[in-house]
Amino acid sequence: MAAIYIVEDDKNIREIETFSLKNSGYEVEEFPNAAEFYKRMEEKYPQLIVLDLMLPDEDGLNIVKKLRSSAAWRKIPIILVTAKTTEMDKVKGLDMGADDYLTKPFGVMELISRVKALLRRTMDIDDEKLLVFSNIVLDTEKHLVKVDGEQVELTYKEFQLLKLFLRNAGIVMNRDSIMVKIWGTDYEGESRTLDMHIKTLRQKIGSSGNRIKTIRNVGYVLE
Repeated sequence: MAAIYIVEDDKNIREIETFSLKNSGYEVEEFPNAAEFYKRMEEKYPQLIVLDLMLPDEDGLNIVKKLRSSAAWRKIPIILVTAKTTEMDKVKGLDMGADDYLTKPFGVMELISRVKALLRRTMDIDDEKLLVFSNIVLDTEKHLVKVDGEQVELTYKEFQLLKLFLRNAGIVMNRDSIMVKIWGTDYEGESRTLDMHIKTLRQKIGSSGNRIKTIRNVGYVLE
């Protein structure tokens, strides 16, 4: 289930967007301003952001700029929502880094359709060559990992696990989804294999190992 953040100061619009997306099976959190949105982003990342252009405390384009300049946040898909209708406003939003846009007023079905299309385009993208998170650097082309500038030797599965965590930093991943992505199976009997690989991965990346948190009865998250 994809997690979606809605940043919208108009309560009525925010409630309609939230209700519609939840009914479509998405996990949704809503924020009336940039301050609350940033606070939550420090705790957990979504898989898509629906962002209003006009907010009470910060311009939406400035938020897009901040997200795109952050190593941790720059890949999160953004749908920009604006009441402005000129072509220049839309082009500026896309040039700043937004992936798509909606012009108010828009229909619920259009919102859901845009969200589904954008998630399809971005969820399976695997083209980022260098992944950086805090003191961890992973080079997908050279199959190399460094922690605090020192090279760390990982097995193939440990490398794939770390890459998965880095690409989904802040997102809680359940055990079944990890098994499918790394081992190609969700067979329950293989869960001990996952636990053992997580344990050795934590040990090998040293002090950064405690960033891989166990979420009881759910799975794991890189914080």
